Amino acid sequence: MENNNMSFEAALKELEAIVKELENKEIPLEKSVDLYAKGLEYSQLCYKLLNQSEKLILEKMTENGLEKLEEDR
Repeated sequence: MENNNMSFEAALKELEAIVKELENKEIPLEKSVDLYAKGLEYSQLCYKLLNQSEKLILEKMTENGLEKLEEDR
């Protein structure tokens, strides 16, 4: 993967393209393995970016007292 500064949307688009290519049953095994490895990298990046976003949202909720409101429900 070339770009660690990639957005979630861009990483997800790349991951979807890899999945589509892997669904093509006529690609050689070696290429399939390479694509799978790239897909794992994009998947990990997406997971990391989602976790960062979740932490940021929770921080903002806590700063604004909204987390307490959620607990009261």
